[in-house]
Amino acid sequence: MKFNLADVFETVADSVPERVVLSYEGTNYTYAEMDVLTTQVGHMFAGHGIGLDDHVALFLKNSVEHVTSLLGLIKVRAAPINVNYRYTDAELEYIFENSDSSAIIVELPEHQQAVARLLPKLPLVKSVFVIGDVDDELSATVAGLGDGRTVEIVDFAEHTSASTERDFEPRTGEERYVLYTGGTTGYPKGVVWRHDDFFRKPISGGNPYGDPREDLAEITREVKNFPSIAALIAAPLMHGAASYLLFTFISLGSRLIVERDFNAKQIIENIPRDQTQIILIVGDAMGIPLVEEMEKQKDTTDMSSLFSITSGGAIWSRSVRDRMVAVKPELLMRDNFGASESGNDGEIMMDEKGNLSVPPSDKMMIVDERFNEITTPNEPGLLARIGNVPVGYYKDPEKSARTFPTLPDGRRISVLGDMGYVTEDKHIVFLGRGSQCINSGGEKVYAEEVEAALHGHPAIADALVVPVPDERYGQRVGAVASLKEGADEPSLEEIQVHCRETIAGYKVPRSIVFVDEVKRTPAGKADYRWAKSAAAATAETV
Repeated sequence: MKFNLADVFETVADSVPERVVLSYEGTNYTYAEMDVLTTQVGHMFAGHGIGLDDHVALFLKNSVEHVTSLLGLIKVRAAPINVNYRYTDAELEYIFENSDSSAIIVELPEHQQAVARLLPKLPLVKSVFVIGDVDDELSATVAGLGDGRTVEIVDFAEHTSASTERDFEPRTGEERYVLYTGGTTGYPKGVVWRHDDFFRKPISGGNPYGDPREDLAEITREVKNFPSIAALIAAPLMHGAASYLLFTFISLGSRLIVERDFNAKQIIENIPRDQTQIILIVGDAMGIPLVEEMEKQKDTTDMSSLFSITSGGAIWSRSVRDRMVAVKPELLMRDNFGASESGNDGEIMMDEKGNLSVPPSDKMMIVDERFNEITTPNEPGLLARIGNVPVGYYKDPEKSARTFPTLPDGRRISVLGDMGYVTEDKHIVFLGRGSQCINSGGEKVYAEEVEAALHGHPAIADALVVPVPDERYGQRVGAVASLKEGADEPSLEEIQVHCRETIAGYKVPRSIVFVDEVKRTPAGKADYRWAKSAAAATAETV
């Protein structure tokens, strides 16, 4: 059968209605309550003309309404569009226009004001759903659009009077789920997933701990036997990794813990309140402040319920993991490898040298630039994901053909630019993104490996590694870093000595710039364009 995500949610809700599905800042919602809420939200959307294949932009921070909007939209077979709420007006205009969004859901006054400034340039937008009070600027803009154009402002609370009946159109599993990438090296791209592929790949067939579910009947049976796990999603819900985790844990009948913002201090403080068992982060950008709070609160906060910390979507260095285990030795650490364009590729393993690898799999291989498989051990190539991959990028057939080709044997693959090689025992070692590879005199240096080494320095809070122009070698390794609170600025020589303990000499930074804050997206992704500018402008070299 083909899975639809709304069918999966409703199946779980019918199976374990009394379980809590969402804990939001101390308030709990059961599966039965959430099903009623999202059914009403779905009817509200349908009542305003939203249905199959319509794109609706979620310009929202984390909230209960963010969750009900996601589920309500997929119930009516529409596609939610994730929007980075820290985007500039130009970036917002791009994503609203590129996604062909016919409606926008918005809450905060400053976000409503941004929508007001952009509405005259967005002729496809017909509705703006507002959570809370409507900002005066938005009202005035809608009233004065002119040219016969009308945009309705809908009070999101309207859903409370909508139907609670699940009388929606039948679903097929062919419906689209569009996930916009973070856009760290350019404008974001809309990755188009079919629901069935989304269920089978990003959310591991509804069961990341074993065999994928075969049908809804198996979900009904197994979810009753699977214990409810309390998993805190630390990332913003607009991040791809967060949406993967949300649907994964819903498929298991588990409890999701969501906070309005990422606040490491509150996350640790609230472990006993929420009985948090798993914390899901996005790499070192969240892991570093989190472990600092764990260290501060180890003698004052009861962390007994916490048994695992899981990361995905960004580099998670050994030094950060070691510090977490030092606080709580029995912690299970899981590092998931994946992307918006490939889903969940499995757990990354780290050896004693810090190499990252994934075990042998028929879902992954190394290919050359013509997509021919490379089987020779230790020969670098491009990482290709096989099978349930996206159908393409929205409105970009050229990039779709390059990234999501079909092999002569009919297999669909996703090739994102990640570099790696096959070992003698068929493991795949991950090198890094080809786009972030530094070529220094013919030696290839992958930024992620150097960043992991820098994150292990006791004075460094965060760091990015970029190529810096060099007259002799073409490029050299440059770094931009921020310091931990109260730490003295180390010299470049001290940094180099530290890095040489874990990486080869040609990989150590030849320059470093210290800044007040390393710029990242709200989800922790690196802003390499900014880092290159900062490193080139003020680099100290030796």
